[in-house]
Amino acid sequence: MTHLAFSNTHTYPSISTDHFRALQYETAQAYGLDPVFRDPFRDGSGYAPLMVVIPAGLFEMGSSDDEHGHQPHEAPVHTVNLAQPFAIGQFPVTGAEFEQFKQETGWFLRPELLWYSGNYPVVNIRLEDIRLYLEWLQFRTGIKYRLPTEPEWEYVARAGTQTPFFFGESVSCKEVHFNPNFPYEESKNKQRWYLPRCMVSVKPSEVGIREPNTWNVYDMHGNVWEFTSSHWTRSHLNANRDGSPSKTADPHWYVTKGGSWFDGAAHARSAARKKRYFDELDTNLGFRLVRDLE
Repeated sequence: MTHLAFSNTHTYPSISTDHFRALQYETAQAYGLDPVFRDPFRDGSGYAPLMVVIPAGLFEMGSSDDEHGHQPHEAPVHTVNLAQPFAIGQFPVTGAEFEQFKQETGWFLRPELLWYSGNYPVVNIRLEDIRLYLEWLQFRTGIKYRLPTEPEWEYVARAGTQTPFFFGESVSCKEVHFNPNFPYEESKNKQRWYLPRCMVSVKPSEVGIREPNTWNVYDMHGNVWEFTSSHWTRSHLNANRDGSPSKTADPHWYVTKGGSWFDGAAHARSAARKKRYFDELDTNLGFRLVRDLE
């Protein structure tokens, strides 16, 4: 299938939301898909998680030092050209979606670890567990899935914006599930005293209960950190402009994105990033799927 011409000519912040969605629809149509779709299991017994078509294009990755919450490892801001469209999970993978993998493969969770079932994001799994799940999903569907790269993840989170959050310059705990003891606007204004606007939580919330971004992707800000396939770099200096892996990356550490229920609002920004060890697991760390369309 030929590559869509708009991907190398548009920087999305200059176009309207309606046109942005039209590009998404055009991309999905070119690949014979709906903008939101799910792949069936080969034996007809079920479906893979919901996926959202993402058009190719240019975006500005990272943050400048005038963005509240900015960290040196988010600089410099640089243009990335993602030359191929792809599909990303509409939600982080949930406990319910992981359950069938558990039942069919005999995978089990260590009994001392917390686990959330149903529509809560799956947590307390290592990268090796994720790889096993991806292999199982490929066996069931005949389609290869993977983790997003860091540039792909941030591109989707921004959804054509350059603000810290896809919906603007600030955030409340009603829009994003973060630790309300560490809010954004009050911190930016250097307020010494404030009352949290939401109750402090001790776990993630169910997926999909807050508003999606322009591409109809949910929970990119907050709730749980999400693994990417990208190895950690100390900054974006000398980052490849096509989004490919950097030769300066540390092979033992991975980039996670999105912030979580446990962390302050600044960690939920599109540009925010955190390093995690290759076999690390946590109650605030999950993942979402990507699959290529070619």
